[in-house]
Amino acid sequence: MIERLTPPGVVAPRGPYSPAVRAGDFIYVAGQGPVDPDTNQMSLGDIAHETRLVLNNIKRILEGCGSSMADVLKCSVFLKHGEDFKGMNAVYAEFFGENKPARTTVVVSFVEPGMLVEIDAVAYRPR
Repeated sequence: MIERLTPPGVVAPRGPYSPAVRAGDFIYVAGQGPVDPDTNQMSLGDIAHETRLVLNNIKRILEGCGSSMADVLKCSVFLKHGEDFKGMNAVYAEFFGENKPARTTVVVSFVEPGMLVEIDAVAYRPR
């Protein structure tokens, strides 16, 4: 069974997609940008600010789906600038500690000008 999920209090999607999709025991979290959930507006800043906001948005989605950051198996990280890797990585480590998921990190060009980072995630959470 596939469920398309929009937990309460999460950032509203900026397009035709679901914030999360549960397929069996897996939760797929759509790519999250640096959007403030209180205002639903982009909150651009340095890489630490944006990464923290993005990962808090992922955490909020997962918790709304009955999961947590400890359940994350895989993340894909998209950076505007390769030189931001170190700053992103420092904040990323704060969120995952010893529960390190597999990860891919690539440098990309974003549709939203000024945005520095986007991250998606896959979590495993048996029912």
